[in-house]
Amino acid sequence: MEQQRSTSESSQSPRSPPSQRYLSVSVSDPVKLGNGVQGYISYRVITKTNFPEYQGSEKIVIRRYSDFVWLRDRLFDKYKGIFVPPLPEKSAVEKFRFSAEFIETRRQALDVFVNRIASHNELQQSEDLRTFLQADEESMERLRSQETGIFKKKPADLMQMFKDVQSKVSDVVLGKEKPLEESNPEYEKLKHYVFELENHLTEAQKHAYRLLKRHRELGQSLSGFGKAAKLLGACEGQALGKAFDELGAKSETLSIKLQKEAHQLLMNFEEPMKDYVRAVQSIKVTIGERANAFRHQCELAETMKLKEINLDKLMLTRSDRVGEAEQEYKELKAESEEVTRRFEAIVRRMNEEIVRFQEQKTQDMRIAFHEFAKGQARLAKSIADAWRSLLPKLEACSDTS
Repeated sequence: MEQQRSTSESSQSPRSPPSQRYLSVSVSDPVKLGNGVQGYISYRVITKTNFPEYQGSEKIVIRRYSDFVWLRDRLFDKYKGIFVPPLPEKSAVEKFRFSAEFIETRRQALDVFVNRIASHNELQQSEDLRTFLQADEESMERLRSQETGIFKKKPADLMQMFKDVQSKVSDVVLGKEKPLEESNPEYEKLKHYVFELENHLTEAQKHAYRLLKRHRELGQSLSGFGKAAKLLGACEGQALGKAFDELGAKSETLSIKLQKEAHQLLMNFEEPMKDYVRAVQSIKVTIGERANAFRHQCELAETMKLKEINLDKLMLTRSDRVGEAEQEYKELKAESEEVTRRFEAIVRRMNEEIVRFQEQKTQDMRIAFHEFAKGQARLAKSIADAWRSLLPKLEACSDTS
């Protein structure tokens, strides 16, 4: 049965001065449609803006995961050098992809994805973003069916592409690959930073998951213990039985607190870590694109040298192919200049992007670790208060026995 979509978010308005440009997007109200392999989750995407190129100040559309993939693919193809925000993984296991927790974590990740695009100075001007935020469902379906690109590959192919990029970065870091690579100290430093950052983030995310799992297991254990203590209390006399009953009740209460804290840990700490692991993988794809552009530029430069030598020979021999060779050289030179411009644009964008990425990462990590510490302190206090409140009753029971 479909969940009823709420309208609470659509009634909110951005708190921005009338003269300030704003583009606010929310992804909400996930609903399961269809069954089995044909089943999918749809989302309500609400856009509020005063951008003149948009169709009004508010627009509500329904989107599915593949629509977000379409947007990501289009931006990656058109904005070389920009770190296009990553998407959450697509789960192929039905029992996971339709679980309440998976749906909520994906909804949050999709919300982060589209708002990072909407807040990016260049990406927010994208015509594809406007289409994604405004087109009707039939139009989006037609656009998806026409889409091709590297991200249209199967998940296994996509993972292999990421591995190839990682191998390429690793080879450069370890000095195994020398030909046709930029000899730019700042760029080498960037690649080292990205390589190390991925390792550290992956390790942090792994331990965050273990902590989350431990919270859940402790919560389940306390719940079981609470039930057992209550049953034990029912077998005992009035004073001892009441003490056991209260012990069981406290255990069950703490179990609920642990499960809630585990959920908060998932949403506010483990998921942001996982998102930044994906972000680094997206950066590595951009590094791969830059390497390809540099190699293409070098290859064209070498080809031009050969064409120039050939043209000189033809002119010395007064060959009748001089005109044809001159035209080929002219066309190749124009192509080379265009490729150089594209490569320089990638370099310029990447230099700007890494500064923006580091600033955003610092802010997001500060919030994530602050929420983590606050949650752990709150949980520790709740546990201590609960057991402390029980001690006088247990001691009184002991005195009367």
